[in-house]
Amino acid sequence: MTSALRRVLSGEADQMKHVVVLGAGMVGGAMAADLCHDFAVTVVDANRARGAALTDRYPLAFRPADLAHSTAVSQAVADADLVIGAVPGFLGYQTLAAVIAAGKNIVDISFFPEDPFALDDLARQHGVTAVVDCGVAPGLGNLILGYHHAHMNVESFECLVGGLPVGRVWPWAYKAPFSPIDVIEEYTRPARMVVNGEIVVKPALSDAELVTLEPVGVLEAFNTDGLRTLLRTIPAPNMVEKTLRYPGHIELIRVLRASGFFDAAPRLVHGVEVRPLDVTAALLLEQWRLDANEPEFTIMRVRISGTEAGQPQTYTYHLYDQTDPLSGVSSMARTTGYTCTGVARLVLDGTFTRAGICPPEMVGADTACFQRVLAHLVARGVNCRQG
Repeated sequence: MTSALRRVLSGEADQMKHVVVLGAGMVGGAMAADLCHDFAVTVVDANRARGAALTDRYPLAFRPADLAHSTAVSQAVADADLVIGAVPGFLGYQTLAAVIAAGKNIVDISFFPEDPFALDDLARQHGVTAVVDCGVAPGLGNLILGYHHAHMNVESFECLVGGLPVGRVWPWAYKAPFSPIDVIEEYTRPARMVVNGEIVVKPALSDAELVTLEPVGVLEAFNTDGLRTLLRTIPAPNMVEKTLRYPGHIELIRVLRASGFFDAAPRLVHGVEVRPLDVTAALLLEQWRLDANEPEFTIMRVRISGTEAGQPQTYTYHLYDQTDPLSGVSSMARTTGYTCTGVARLVLDGTFTRAGICPPEMVGADTACFQRVLAHLVARGVNCRQG
């Protein structure tokens, strides 16, 4: 019996801080499982089956609610000491706004297209700490850059990152550990980068190149819009983020995009209006779904160059993580979720208290916070090594 469960059964849970996790998906469930050993955790989701699967395994509570409605979000977080945001990207911004309006601190992993800083004034007015984009990338890469930016003059930042199945299955050589809609968003949203001090916008999937990263080997890297808040918070003259896939995948995606399969405008087909994007996502949901017990991995390389103490300096970080064979928790859930729960603990114990919209680079700028998150990851078998 876990210490958290003993406290729940003895009634001590009333004295524990209450964490509400919005979203019971792959990553939301992993974060709830990680936090419930030390806090009273409630998971909120419209999917009752997901909730039952979690309550059967862990000492936590479940509340069914449709989080597409802001009033439902407000009600769900009313008694929370901290909120974890793990809803799909298309719900992320409105959910974040509802949590902030409710006056609740939040650490969020939702990859939404809107600018989170549009909510900065609201968060400050309510005295809310809102850590956004707190996954692996964006997230852990931002923490690393924030730490080094506080100690050196950063001149360039490059982040290469991807999540892939261990096995390469024709035709896609890819499986998505999360919703295909969110993956397609990466493939269609224009990519912003910084080149010689200027923000440059290029099409997603552009500037493809082959890179060799151990222990996987040759992968293909291409531009995606992953810098996000870094474009505003870090004044480095050169910054880029690229997504990693097995070679050949990108060409298939380019064909789909050029042929209109990602179009959101409805088309009339046999008298019925349909969005090509919806049909494509429905088909890919089946083809990109990981099979039961199918191993996958997350790989990332972060490289930061500049001057420190007047001398040229380059730091390189490597991350490689696979599905946990014992728990079955995917690497994407581990690397994304445990980065988030590491930062959540900093907010819960009052170590990080800055009010407003706080991307992870602001957390990483504090040496103690940065070291604690890395230690939190290592304790869970997620090793981001330097060198």
